[in-house]
Amino acid sequence: MSRLPDLAERIDRLVLRHEELARTNALLNEQLQAMTAERDSLRSRLAAARARIDALLDRLPADPGARAGGAE
Repeated sequence: MSRLPDLAERIDRLVLRHEELARTNALLNEQLQAMTAERDSLRSRLAAARARIDALLDRLPADPGARAGGAE
């Protein structure tokens, strides 16, 4: 029966492919976790920058003429 060795070879190839895909999946999961952490950090930095900009905008005078010294 030549079909049995062929089947065994196919099974071996499938096992190797499965192991390869499992390693690839683990690496992709690590990359995803790193990218998620980086995204969260960037979001936090963006929120802080927005808060600083809002604080600076709040310090600006409400009257546009007041900034120019009223000499228009």
